Amino acid sequence: MKSIQLRDCHLDSCERLRSRGPKTRLLAAAVLGNVCEFFDFTSYAFFAVMIGRAFFPSESPHGSLLLSLAVFGVGFITRPLGSVLIGRYADRAGRRPALLLTIVLMAAGTLMIAVTPTYQTIGVVAPLVIITARLLQGAALGGEFGPATVYLFEVATEGKRGLWTSWQPASQGLATVLAGTLGVILARSLSNQQLMDWGWRVPFFLGLAIVPIGLYLRHNLPETLVRSKGENRALPGDAGSLRLGLKLQVSIFAQIGFGTIAIYLSSYLATFSMQSLGLAPTVAFYSAIAAGGSVFVGCLLGGWASDKVSPHLVIAIPRWIIIFTAIPMFSIVAESRDLRALMCLSIALPFLAMVSGGASFAAMIGALPRDGRSAGLGTPYALVVALLGGTAQFVVTTLVVMTGDNSAPAYYLIAICMLSLVTLPWLKRRIAE
Repeated sequence: MKSIQLRDCHLDSCERLRSRGPKTRLLAAAVLGNVCEFFDFTSYAFFAVMIGRAFFPSESPHGSLLLSLAVFGVGFITRPLGSVLIGRYADRAGRRPALLLTIVLMAAGTLMIAVTPTYQTIGVVAPLVIITARLLQGAALGGEFGPATVYLFEVATEGKRGLWTSWQPASQGLATVLAGTLGVILARSLSNQQLMDWGWRVPFFLGLAIVPIGLYLRHNLPETLVRSKGENRALPGDAGSLRLGLKLQVSIFAQIGFGTIAIYLSSYLATFSMQSLGLAPTVAFYSAIAAGGSVFVGCLLGGWASDKVSPHLVIAIPRWIIIFTAIPMFSIVAESRDLRALMCLSIALPFLAMVSGGASFAAMIGALPRDGRSAGLGTPYALVVALLGGTAQFVVTTLVVMTGDNSAPAYYLIAICMLSLVTLPWLKRRIAE
């Protein structure tokens, strides 16, 4: 595709965007698309039990759930591909057309999940269609992260880039709140049989209803890609994006890995509470709402704090707290099977993790060379999310089933938490340069 050539006067246009202060419409356009896409993506996770029984029949409930979660992980296979291809498109055609493309891809995948008949109706075709839909959704989310995050960074005023950039992960928490709230409404309004038969499809149809709003807002976004004639910028996967120091790359992978495990483990709490703790679906969705709210608030607080003090402190302190409290929190919930204990876990763990995660975006972008930020952040993000995010729920469910220990998810989180702390000084050293 032919690269666009933007006139030099667009430099002045971008500066005017920043000088006018916060732009709610610009923020809403970038965030709403991500909310819409992540709402659809996480709805699958919340209704994994129902989807498993509809499309992946098995002799045991655990078998159907594991197959359903495995297909949830399939969506992560195409994330790196979407990140590279749509990232290149965004760097050549502009941020706005790339953001429009991601919504269209996500809508296509969501529609397929919403209308596909069950396995009992059309046989093996049903799971094949669901797998295809997950691949489309994965490509959309993989391509969404780079352009949306870069756009937020480019329109932010000086001294607020940490806060504005943190809206990207915060919007995922907002999507979790919306999906969880809808889950509660459905669980209270429908019988268990109705929820299993057709109720789980409702979120996907509602997700489709949000698409036109996102398309309208993004269609009217001002373009922020600025390129002078003859300028040749490194694209994701080009040699220019590989000039980062090895330690810095390892640290970025570890920081993104921690945030990925934390946020997907937060989403997993709904499945965990139903399948492992035997709690009612309504209780599970209450935990999801609490987790999503904590992600939303924690990310924004961490992003704001990273603009005020050293990102290193904001990143490290919550992670040390998690290391010492994760096992007791999971153990209390597993032993008591109490709603109050589950809600405490659903609030405290995601909040601590995402205060740290929200700050890490500013730290990683600040540590990267100016001409390698998009590739240096977007490519590792897609790879890590594909590897760890796509397997998180499957791994922790398998650990619980194999060990019989409902605290097993805590050990997984602590391991990646310690790795991120060990490599954090490499990131800090780069920030100081």
